[in-house]
Amino acid sequence: MEKLTSLQGPVLKINGELVLVIPLAAGGNELIDCSRGISDVQGDFLRIVIPEWLAGMLRIDEGDLVCVDNSDGKLHVQPSNPRPVH
Repeated sequence: MEKLTSLQGPVLKINGELVLVIPLAAGGNELIDCSRGISDVQGDFLRIVIPEWLAGMLRIDEGDLVCVDNSDGKLHVQPSNPRPVH
């Protein structure tokens, strides 16, 4: 049984991409397997790229807080305070 890891942090914009930068020591190491293909390890951090289509579906942008977890062995990203639909 895999350990459930749940973290919250801000969405950053780096080189035009929306990303989550998670310290490995704070739980990022538990998210590596479930985020393969959209993430890479850079030094002591796991960098997860949020594709534009997903950011649009979740209604998140730079500076928004999101929650990430690895429930069911999959990466789940949810906005902490979803933006209202206009």
